[in-house]
Amino acid sequence: MDAPLERDPFPPPQKGPRPTIHRSREHRRRRLRRHGRRAYVRSVYFLPSMATLGNAICGFAAIYVAGLDKTPVNSSPDPLTDWFTKYNFLAAAYLVFVAMIFDGLDGRLARFTRHTTDFGGQLDSLADVISFGAAPAFIALELFKFYHPTAIPAMTRLIWALGALYMSCAAMRLARFNVSNEHGEQHHFSFLGLPSPGAAGAVAALILMQQDLADNPWHGSYMRLADALSNTLIYVLPVVVLASGLLMVSNIRYPHIINRYMKGRKSLARLIVVVILVLLLVVAHRYILGVGCLAYALWGPLGWAYARSRRRPAAK
Repeated sequence: MDAPLERDPFPPPQKGPRPTIHRSREHRRRRLRRHGRRAYVRSVYFLPSMATLGNAICGFAAIYVAGLDKTPVNSSPDPLTDWFTKYNFLAAAYLVFVAMIFDGLDGRLARFTRHTTDFGGQLDSLADVISFGAAPAFIALELFKFYHPTAIPAMTRLIWALGALYMSCAAMRLARFNVSNEHGEQHHFSFLGLPSPGAAGAVAALILMQQDLADNPWHGSYMRLADALSNTLIYVLPVVVLASGLLMVSNIRYPHIINRYMKGRKSLARLIVVVILVLLLVVAHRYILGVGCLAYALWGPLGWAYARSRRRPAAK
């Protein structure tokens, strides 16, 4: 009598349709909850991208407003358009600062929802090129051309070249940041080179101060001094554009103000200093922004020079 055949422990896969798997009600309930959570996450992705696009739109609006003609033949029936035409440089500088708010908001939203993606990082850098690269350089060019329409061609071309250099440095700085960027706030306590919002803030804040000195009527007996300072700032502006552009591609370290000095437990004295700064912004925000942004731009070179002087051996 033949021995019974043993069952193969590893049978070959059977051809034909797979048997239907019956899922329990609990499994279906978990599956529905999982799909609902996935739909919620997809809706959250929308918020950081909208903030980034708000940054780019503000930069584009700053370029458009700075190019408006201050002396139109016929006034517009829209009072808002008339205001932007009359105060185009002032409005363009403010739009750069609004773009900074959107730029800080998109990263916070992405980290709050725990979804920092490469797409968001690339989109953020593209928006920064518009708002903090092209817009400040164009505003500075239009401002200089408005106050010096009869400048010699060599001077006009030099100012244009400085603006083009600034924009190129901003693009290279952002490309370098994309290559070396690491996700997570623990990696963002300092920047290699002046951040593009800091460079744009230095240029835009200088324009705010110049416009306040040129247009504000409360100077009274100090009107001549205000006019002299306003004209001086117009000539200082190309120097600031050149210096901030070169600092963006430098190897000088700049601190992240919020992550390093604002987070965590701080002393009461630091809280008082912050309150004083906020109150000064309420009193004279254009000058405080101007001084603060220029001080941050100079922070790197001055700190680098101080560190080098301390490393030198004492003379015998």
